[in-house]
Amino acid sequence: MDFLVLPDGPEAEPILQRVQGREKRQVISHHSGRPWVVGSWRKEDLALVTAGRRKLALFGPTRFDAKALERTLDRASSLRSLDSVARALPGSAHMIASVDGRTRSQGTLSTARQIFFADIDGVTVAASGVRPLSMLAESRLDEDALVLRLLEPVPPWPLSRRPVWTGISQLEMGHWLDVDAGGRHRRVRWWEAPPPDRPLRDAAGGLREALLEALAVRAKGHGPIGADLSGGMDSTGLCFLASAAGADLITYHRKPKDRSNDDTVWAQRAAKHLPLARHRIVEAPGTLAWWGDVEGGSTRRGDAEGPGTWYHIRSYMEHLAQADASEGARRHLIGLGGDELFISLPTYLWSLVRAHPLRGLRVANQRRAANRWGLLSTARGLLDRSSLGESLIRAADELTAPLEAASQAPLGWGDGLRMPPWATKEAVGAASRLLRAEAAKDPHPLCSDRVRHQMLEFAVHSGGTIRQLRLAFADLGVEWDAPYLDDRVIEAALSVRIEDRAARGRYKPLLRAAMTGVVPDEILERRTKGEYSADEDEGLRRNRRSLLGLCDDSRLAQLGMVNADRLRAALISLGSDSPQMPPLANTMACESWLRSPSSVAPMAAFPQGDPR
Repeated sequence: MDFLVLPDGPEAEPILQRVQGREKRQVISHHSGRPWVVGSWRKEDLALVTAGRRKLALFGPTRFDAKALERTLDRASSLRSLDSVARALPGSAHMIASVDGRTRSQGTLSTARQIFFADIDGVTVAASGVRPLSMLAESRLDEDALVLRLLEPVPPWPLSRRPVWTGISQLEMGHWLDVDAGGRHRRVRWWEAPPPDRPLRDAAGGLREALLEALAVRAKGHGPIGADLSGGMDSTGLCFLASAAGADLITYHRKPKDRSNDDTVWAQRAAKHLPLARHRIVEAPGTLAWWGDVEGGSTRRGDAEGPGTWYHIRSYMEHLAQADASEGARRHLIGLGGDELFISLPTYLWSLVRAHPLRGLRVANQRRAANRWGLLSTARGLLDRSSLGESLIRAADELTAPLEAASQAPLGWGDGLRMPPWATKEAVGAASRLLRAEAAKDPHPLCSDRVRHQMLEFAVHSGGTIRQLRLAFADLGVEWDAPYLDDRVIEAALSVRIEDRAARGRYKPLLRAAMTGVVPDEILERRTKGEYSADEDEGLRRNRRSLLGLCDDSRLAQLGMVNADRLRAALISLGSDSPQMPPLANTMACESWLRSPSSVAPMAAFPQGDPR
C-alpha cells in the first residue's frame, strides 16, 4: 500500500500525470474534482467517509461508527476539530482528510504508519512512504543520513527521523501535516503523552481493553492470520488475544540452537492452550540462519526507506512471509513493541526519584546492588539534569571511546552511542558534526521524563522496522503488523504510575496484569528469557565467507565511510560475545542496501504490479 496526498489546487493534476505510469493508479478526488489521494491499495485497506464537500480516508486496520464520524466531519470548524477522531481510533491507520480546500495527513504515534513529504513543483506533496516521493523529488542519496545509520545502537532522536534521501522530510511524532490549496504546509502537534497517574490495576484494565480492540480490528472475518509464537510474553500474549478475537490463527516458532534456551518448551505449552490454531515449528536450517541473505542485496527492490535494522535475519523473515502467503494469510503479527513499552528500563529510576524521592532512592539502591553499578556512578546518574541537547554533545565527544564498564549506571537520555571501530575518521567526524548541529537546535525530548521519552523513542524505532518489513515483502501480499505499537496501546502503557512500572520479582508487571484472564496463569508464570547467541554463532560460521566477500569491493569503503581492511579483520575474529558484534549488523545492513536497486534514485513513483 503506497499513496500520495495532493493539495486541492491546480498543481495537483500535472503531478498526477507524472506519477501515472503504464498502469493506472487508484485516485480519490477532492470535492473540487482535483486529484487528492493517488496510489495502490487493496479494497479492504480503505475506509472513506464523506460529509458534503468534506472527505476523510482511513488506510489500515481500524473501526469506527460511520454515522458518528460523518457527523463529526460535517460539523468540524477546522482540520484541528478532527483531533478527537485521531484520539479515538483503534488499530493502526493513516488518517487523511480534505476539508474546505485544506488537507490533513497523519500516521500513527509509533510511525508504523508514517507521513513523508517533499516540495514538488513548488507545492507540498505528502506520502505514506519515501518511494512515491523519490522520483518526483529527484532525490539523491543523503550520505550524512547514511553515516548516521552506522551508529550503534541506533541514531538518537531526533536524528533518527532523517530519511536517507535528499529533499524528503518525515513528520514528527504526534503531529499532522496541514497543506493549504496553494501547497503551503505547516506541522501541527495534536498529541501529548497522558499523565502517568493510573494505578496498576486501572492501567492494566485500560491496556487489556486497548489490546483486545487492537486484535479485534485485525482478526475476525479477515481470513487466516500468521503470528510469531516465540514462547516469550509479548508474542505469546498476542496469539491468545488473536484467538480471543476469533482469528483463524497460524503460529510460527523458530526453534533455537541452544538446548538450554527454553523458548520452545514454553511455546509448546502455550500451543496446547490454543487448540484451534495451526502451529508450525521452523528448524531454521542453513539458508534461514542469521546472515543467511548476505548476497541477496543485488536483487532486492523493497528497501526504499534505507538499510533494514533486521537485515541479519532477513532470510527467516522472508520465509515466514512466504509461509503465510502459501496458507492464504495476508497479515503477520509480531510482538515488536512489547519490550520497548513494558520492560523496566534503567531510566525508570531517574523518573521515580523525581516523583517519589525516598522510595526512589531505596529502589535505586536495590537495583544498583543487583546490577553491580558503582555507587558514585548511580548517584551521578540520578542527580543528572542535563538536557537532551547536552546528551547529544556528550555522545559526539564519545563516539570512539571504549564502551563504559558494566559498573556504570545507564541513566542518561541515551547511553553508549558509538561509531564502529572500522569507521573512517571522516565518517566519525561527520557523525560528530551532525550530533552537534542537532544539539545546537536545543531539541525537545518526546516526553519530559526520561523513561517515557525512551519508551517513545524505542517505539518510533520499532515503527520504522515495521514499515521496512511491509515494504520488503509487499510483493508477497503479506502485511507485517505489531499491535503493541497502536496509538491506544502506547497511551495505555504510558498511563501507569511510575511507581507501578516495575516490581521486584515480576517481569513486565503492567503487561502481565493486562494479560491475566486472557493468557493462562501457567504461561504468565515464566521467569526465564531465551538467549540466542548460539544462533548468532551458527550464522557467522555458515556465512562468514560471504560477509568477507562484501569487504572486497565495499560500497561503504568507496564512499569513504569504513576501512575495509579493519572490517575484514574484525569479521575474521568475530564471535557472538565480541563487543564488535552489535555494530556489525548496522554496517552490513548499510553495505547490503547500497548494493540493492533500492539505493539508486530516482525510482518509479509506484511499483508496477498488483496493488498491495
